[in-house]
Amino acid sequence: MIEWYDWFVYSTFSVYFASAFFPDGNATAQLLNTAGIFAVGFFMRPVGGWLLGRVGDRKGRKAALTTTVTLMSLSAILIAFAPTYDQVGYVSVAVLLVARLLQGLSVGGEYAASAAYLSEASTPGRRGFFASWQMVSMKVGQLVGLGMQISLQHSMSDATLTSWGWRVPFVVGAAGAAGIFYLRRNLMETEAYDELSAAEGDGEGAGERARRGTLRALLAYKREFALVIGFSMGGTLCDYTYSTYLTKYLSNTAGLSKDTAALVSFCALIVFMVLQPLAGALSDRVGRRPLLITFGVGAVLGTVPLMTALGHVSSFGGALVLMVAGLVVITGYTSISAVVKTELFPTHVRALGVALPYAIGNALFGGTAQYVALWFKNAGAESGFYWYVTGCAAVSLVVYLRMRETKDVSLEQPGDQAFSGDLGRSSPSRPASARFSSSRRPAVFPWEHAGHDRDS
Repeated sequence: MIEWYDWFVYSTFSVYFASAFFPDGNATAQLLNTAGIFAVGFFMRPVGGWLLGRVGDRKGRKAALTTTVTLMSLSAILIAFAPTYDQVGYVSVAVLLVARLLQGLSVGGEYAASAAYLSEASTPGRRGFFASWQMVSMKVGQLVGLGMQISLQHSMSDATLTSWGWRVPFVVGAAGAAGIFYLRRNLMETEAYDELSAAEGDGEGAGERARRGTLRALLAYKREFALVIGFSMGGTLCDYTYSTYLTKYLSNTAGLSKDTAALVSFCALIVFMVLQPLAGALSDRVGRRPLLITFGVGAVLGTVPLMTALGHVSSFGGALVLMVAGLVVITGYTSISAVVKTELFPTHVRALGVALPYAIGNALFGGTAQYVALWFKNAGAESGFYWYVTGCAAVSLVVYLRMRETKDVSLEQPGDQAFSGDLGRSSPSRPASARFSSSRRPAVFPWEHAGHDRDS
């Protein structure tokens, strides 16, 4: 929650601090500049995914989670006490950029470490439900940020918020991160990771520890790597469009007041948050693919009409209904995104395998969502953004249609197979007594249809 509070609060309060870091100009241009730095943070996420994913696979999920919250605390402190453009010129922009880069490093590792931790700690058959709480906590962080904005809007004038009030949420975030650091130091490591470490101490796995969490080990899963990028492309873009950018869109395009737009987002995100574990539990019963395909179809058919209607909405109620409709559609992706990614990779490379390709997809599509949207608006062709989102969702829909179901994959078995000749290709679950066996069943891949194995 604290990680994602700090990450999202940048976007939430950028409407107030944009003028503090950039020269006077029109509001859209200033927002475009802050959105650009917002996007730059996403391009640090692959670096953070690589560095902290490696830490998560080599040192443990707990070590990665502790490191990420430390970096996030430092970034919040930097923004909270950053000088303004009027004080130091473009040095203020450099401070803001450094802080956002640290946030990118932190979140790049946080997503994968927490996804791996929740999935590995979950009861078999209920991974979708338990892993969906990662999205719940992310949205709680976002709601706390929006709640902070609404509270400050009602206790401070616009002039005060623009002058110095925007610093308050970053001070709160830094203090919260310090508390979370203490809690994470007392986490227990997951059994899957501990079993892998124990297995590497003897037998056929003795020489594998040095390869754990390395790019070389990850390259044994090139197709899974590409699958995660394609899988995330439309999902992450729609997520950031509906759950983050819409607050700006409602005020900058629809013409709602800033506090009304924030209240709409706050109420809609509460509904969205409640839907996550329900959809996660449903995926444990019916599978991951039906939910993903439902999201893909809904996003392809519904994005243009929804965004067009939202651009002309004039009331709180109308905006809330339309925003909730969009969030219901993307729940099919957000609720199970984390668990599906962890089901594609074995234990010894799971954190890196989730972190790096997802961070790349997120940087290219989710992180640039606001910038691309504002660019289209600045160019006088805002509807072009709606079609851009639709196109990306269509690409991901093709991936979902070609994917094989993953809900019954064993999270322990792929890790055991890492020590055989065929490096970690997924196969049906096998008993513990079969671990490290030299003979393996033909591997079955997530992108292949049931009954069609790799050898054939």
